Amino acid sequence: MIIANTTINKGQTKKIALSIAKLISGSEIDIPVIVSRGKKDGPVVLLLAGLHGDEINSVDIIGHVLDNGINQVKAGTVISIPIINIFGFINFSREVPDGKDVNRSFPGNKKGSLASQIAYHLTQTIIPHCDYIIDFHTGGKSRYNKPQTRAVLSDANCYELAVAFNAPFTLHSKLIAHSLRETAMKQGKTIIVYEGGEALRFDQAAKTHAIAGIKKVLQYLKMQNFNEKPQPSNILQNRKWLRAPVAGFFHPTVEIGSSIKAKQIVGSISGPIAD
Repeated sequence: MIIANTTINKGQTKKIALSIAKLISGSEIDIPVIVSRGKKDGPVVLLLAGLHGDEINSVDIIGHVLDNGINQVKAGTVISIPIINIFGFINFSREVPDGKDVNRSFPGNKKGSLASQIAYHLTQTIIPHCDYIIDFHTGGKSRYNKPQTRAVLSDANCYELAVAFNAPFTLHSKLIAHSLRETAMKQGKTIIVYEGGEALRFDQAAKTHAIAGIKKVLQYLKMQNFNEKPQPSNILQNRKWLRAPVAGFFHPTVEIGSSIKAKQIVGSISGPIAD
């Protein structure tokens, strides 16, 4: 396997610096890519995080994978990219400095905006090698997401990968224009997204579910055995936002992830001024 002019043989692990751009000082900004190949043939799995620079819990997940050797498989190859949006990560920002979202800039352009260049290098240099992709995210700022996978569940391969990951919730999610998922699926890749926790926060529960999911996928693909057991999971075909009818402070009366019934009261809204 050759990635960015670096050869990785069976049984080897190599760290590749994928050059993206330079700072005004002339310093190179590289995306770290860690490639670990087993001694036997098998599928290629891409684990990536940090498309949005403020989603630090996703970065920590891949860091845990690398620190604990979970990427060291017997068969196949694991490509790990802990931080895609280096610029956003350094500045605690979802976007790159020009204000663009990397995950709305695919398949990218070599001479385009910074976000487009990052997307281009990922599309041209990394994705072609992959069979399966798991893209790790969190919820947005001040918005907590119960650990979940999102995928085009009408696609049999994506459905099977999401089920194998076995997050507490699996949601059907249509493709978004110019996203990594759309570009990867156009290239015939099987891809799911994992979301858990919120931006700029570490969340151990979301991290634990993610690590278990990675191990289950590697087991499912017969790349390594971690003795992970499946847990109860909810597969949802539809989802929607429930918006408050008035302004104020929301006080929930149910736990996130709880099952509720139609017309059940899930909380109350109060304001700082008594009317």
